Amino acid sequence: MGLLEDVVVNAKSAVNVVGKTAGKIVDISKLRISAGELNSEISKRYESLGRMVYDAQKTDNDATDLIKECVAAIDDLYEQLDAVNEQISAMRNRTICKGCGAENPQSANYCSKCGKKLEEPAPEEPEVYDAVPVQEQEPQPEAETEEPKDE
Repeated sequence: MGLLEDVVVNAKSAVNVVGKTAGKIVDISKLRISAGELNSEISKRYESLGRMVYDAQKTDNDATDLIKECVAAIDDLYEQLDAVNEQISAMRNRTICKGCGAENPQSANYCSKCGKKLEEPAPEEPEVYDAVPVQEQEPQPEAETEEPKDE
């Protein structure tokens, strides 16, 4: 029975490794889909911005406020896209160069494409919760007990 138990243990560990890897691939795929959706939304916003500028120019209207809102929305979408791309890189054990956008191994100190020094990822700090201070209660005087006096 020793051989059979070894086979079962090895099979279970192999299944666990494959399961974790498959889960990681699924998570990366979901993030890539999210990045694609964000890119699509950015393209729609650019198109909307172009139409807005065209219509404003054609009708001699001042649309600077609308343009600023649209630009701010596009910037927000780009920030979301950057966050998703950073998550994808982290799951793939890669670092993105801030200079050129190239992916590099996390162990690299310099970008393999442009040579710029890569930022070291900040170590994850444990979450710190704000403690609610316990109000100190004033010590209450102990009830004085009168001891019987010997008379």
